[in-house]
Amino acid sequence: MQAVAAATSRAWAASPRRRRHVASCSSPPPPTTTATTTTSSLNRCPVAGAGAPVLPLGIRGGRMLLAPPLLWNSGAAARKAAVATAAAASPPAEGGGKANGGAVAGGISRTVQLGAMILVWYLLNIYFNIFNKLVLKSVPFPYTITTFQFASGSFFITLMWLLNLHPKPRLSLGQYAKILPLALVHTMGNVFTNMSLGKVAVSFTHTIKAMEPFFSVLLSVLFLGETPSFLVLGSLVPIVGGVVLASMTEVSFNWIGFWSAMASNLTNQSRNVFSKKLLADKEETLDDINLFSIMTVMSFLLSAPLMLSVEGIKFSPSYLQSNGVNLQELCMKAALAGTCFHFYQQVSYSLLARVSPVTHSVANCVKRVVVIVSSVLFFRTPISPINALGTGVALAGVFLYSRP
Repeated sequence: MQAVAAATSRAWAASPRRRRHVASCSSPPPPTTTATTTTSSLNRCPVAGAGAPVLPLGIRGGRMLLAPPLLWNSGAAARKAAVATAAAASPPAEGGGKANGGAVAGGISRTVQLGAMILVWYLLNIYFNIFNKLVLKSVPFPYTITTFQFASGSFFITLMWLLNLHPKPRLSLGQYAKILPLALVHTMGNVFTNMSLGKVAVSFTHTIKAMEPFFSVLLSVLFLGETPSFLVLGSLVPIVGGVVLASMTEVSFNWIGFWSAMASNLTNQSRNVFSKKLLADKEETLDDINLFSIMTVMSFLLSAPLMLSVEGIKFSPSYLQSNGVNLQELCMKAALAGTCFHFYQQVSYSLLARVSPVTHSVANCVKRVVVIVSSVLFFRTPISPINALGTGVALAGVFLYSRP
């Protein structure tokens, strides 16, 4: 039986009919075929087991299936596709390497730029607090000093708009009416800060101002309807406890200075909360920098009549001579304080536009530490160990609050 099968297979392989069959099946079908020609092609080229002879494989029971028409030349096509894919992928890979290198260089450049901005921010804060304290020691008139600082800011803001360093805002009367309350609390916040700096040490004022997160959470709950998390509430405990501990042991403690700093916390955080609410439905032309600029100009217009009604004009020659104040030195320190006052806030807004709010909060926490340490060293402020502990605990709470 096996001999007969073998003979039949050899006869079929050698027959002209088989050669014609293989030749017709080896050529691919024409590009355009109809249903009829496709059916006939399939009938002419059947797979094994559908009427075509089965070729032995040398293994008992083994059968080799003929490749279906759709898989003809599939190996060559796959190799061509692989080569084409590799060739197409090679240039982007090289370009991608260059892009990655450019991204790394850009990341380093951005980090250096942010580091420089933070350093300038800290330095301007340090010099502002030092020069401002020296001016308040010579002329303890917080309303007058605040007005002079807003006048300095208004001068630089006008230059910024005239030189087109930042787009000028185009606001409606309704928007100005909304900004007016913000300018009022902005004015009082700076007045209260200068009142506190004139009565107590710089380090103690900034320790009390570390309670800003407490007022921020309180006002956000009352006016924005936000619900703080347990972690946020937990971070307020060391803030409040540290401020209380530092206040109990502060050598320069003064109730006017203490409550003025607390009032500045309330007004400044009210400004921040209402600013956030205003910017939520702002028009396209009102951004953070223009909002701050308009508030500064409005604050100058509000503080000038307030200064005249509360303190009057105190820079008379007779007053300065009687108190032994050097007018030229005083004007130089006041000008430096006003310049640092404006630009440290401008840098702060620019920095906030480049980093996340969390990063900005952490940097602000470190800034407060830097200001406290620098003022203690410059003015040689006596600090007890318990006072230092209270300040450290309060600042640690601020750091925890600033974390996401």
